Amino acid sequence: MDLSTTDELEIVARLVLAAAVGGFVGLERELRGYPAGIRTLALVAIGATLFTEISQLLGGNDRVAAQIVTGIGFIGAGLIFREGYSVRGITTAATIWAVAAMGMAIGVQLYIVAIAGAVLLFLVLEAQPLTRRVERAVSPREDGLRRALAPDDEDGDERIKDED
Repeated sequence: MDLSTTDELEIVARLVLAAAVGGFVGLERELRGYPAGIRTLALVAIGATLFTEISQLLGGNDRVAAQIVTGIGFIGAGLIFREGYSVRGITTAATIWAVAAMGMAIGVQLYIVAIAGAVLLFLVLEAQPLTRRVERAVSPREDGLRRALAPDDEDGDERIKDED
């Protein structure tokens, strides 16, 4: 395989774009104090782009893409943990997974798709204040419905089962 300097510089430009896209999404995470911030998400995007580029150069098929998805899923699984009835880290894990997909899109030269994906991801992450307001509005009604439907135990106490 013999790449021209121009070809190599195009790959480098795609890596820079991947770093910018990952960093843009990571900025939101960083400002909110979550563990995967600018550097982590930029690295994920760069890595996914580079693996995709190398796969194409070596005549790879979809196996490399599938391995990127699996590997990022493994990293994401390490970020998710449970505390009682609460699950933490799932949004961060999903964010890493989505940024890897954007890196892959850049690797196959789908620049508009990757940039649009980053903007959409950023907007979804920034929707947190809206989703919290909706959650607060729905939660009291949901709790009242659960109490009304929950069977009493022998002591007369209500039991609410959460099966998630």
